[in-house]
Amino acid sequence: MIGKKKMDTKETVEDLLCRTTYRKIDIEKFLDPQRTTWSRFDPELGYVLVDCLQRDGVDRSLTQYRYEPGGHRKMVNYADQPCRLNTYGNSFTQCHQVSDGETWQEQLAAHLREPIRNYGVGGWGVYTAYLQARRVEEGDCGAEYVILNIFDDDHTRNLDATRWIRCRADVVLPDAPQPINGTPWSHLRYDLDKGHFVKRPGLCNSGDDLRALCDPKNFYEAFKDDTVVKLFVLGRGGDVDNIDELEALAEAFEISVDLRDPAKRRDEAMRLHFEYGFRSSQFILEEMRPWLEGLGKKLMVVLTYGGRFVKEEVAGVERFDQRFLDYLKRNNYLYFDSMPAIIDDYKLYNLSLDDYLRQLHIPPSEAAVWSHYDPIANHKFAFWIKDVIVDWLDPKPPAYR
Repeated sequence: MIGKKKMDTKETVEDLLCRTTYRKIDIEKFLDPQRTTWSRFDPELGYVLVDCLQRDGVDRSLTQYRYEPGGHRKMVNYADQPCRLNTYGNSFTQCHQVSDGETWQEQLAAHLREPIRNYGVGGWGVYTAYLQARRVEEGDCGAEYVILNIFDDDHTRNLDATRWIRCRADVVLPDAPQPINGTPWSHLRYDLDKGHFVKRPGLCNSGDDLRALCDPKNFYEAFKDDTVVKLFVLGRGGDVDNIDELEALAEAFEISVDLRDPAKRRDEAMRLHFEYGFRSSQFILEEMRPWLEGLGKKLMVVLTYGGRFVKEEVAGVERFDQRFLDYLKRNNYLYFDSMPAIIDDYKLYNLSLDDYLRQLHIPPSEAAVWSHYDPIANHKFAFWIKDVIVDWLDPKPPAYR
């Protein structure tokens, strides 16, 4: 029986799942092909994007999102030319909250004088981006050069059976139907018995399966024993019934955490959650790079960040993803870390950090859970990454031959 949380008790898994159960009004809009929405259901990837207009842009403007038959965002610059560069990732790849021609890919393509395909999808993690690449790279839209963009939260998204629980944990939804930005998808988990990561399919094979999760009892039964949900609850300062599996995960990853001390539990759970995510991203890269090399393709990893971690960097806090950066260096991945570029740009302005970040970002609206770069910031990003891409491409792009 799903009960109500008492005011004097800590959040439990039951409390969280009761509060984040899918609403029928949202799911029906999402599944109805006759109603305007930003995405459609996909059993493997959770959802894929569809043409739409959303009032989520600069100054509350309407932004236009259009998609080609191959699944990538509409190409504007040099679309009639052969394309040798594909980009995959989440909303910082998609360039959520700007119109088609305002993405960093299009601004960079205009400068390089050659096209760039944009396969980014808001809300996706590293694993879903990789699965999209598996669909594309052996087909007609495959490219010789592949960029995988990893946003700061993407590592943990690999582990979510549905991201909806985390992104809606503290949101009170209005009565009107809201955009769905997290449906069950394929994800990764570490199998303690096997001693390695395993791939898990999404929980829903059809729209009816998704509708069933609008029932609080079904939603609770689907996720009540989910290890990652328990880890998330602990990281929010809540309580769970059993931490044995979480301690076993920490032991398997050879890190020391104390989940039993109430004073330390929250920070320790968050640290374990990040480590779990980093390990899952490593698993993906160790499969993705040799697969692409076998196809004669090259991989670059691009790291992007929201304001929270930029503030930590400026404050001198150790990078939350330093161990992942060390992994990339140690294993000779070509990568572009956007954090130094952001900090260098910030130093050019006589602004507080908060004011600087407001200059870069559009506040979240419509389907956007996070704030995103505005067109000017996308232009900045295009030129932050330009030199790395120019050096990478062989032969050089037309603008640099």
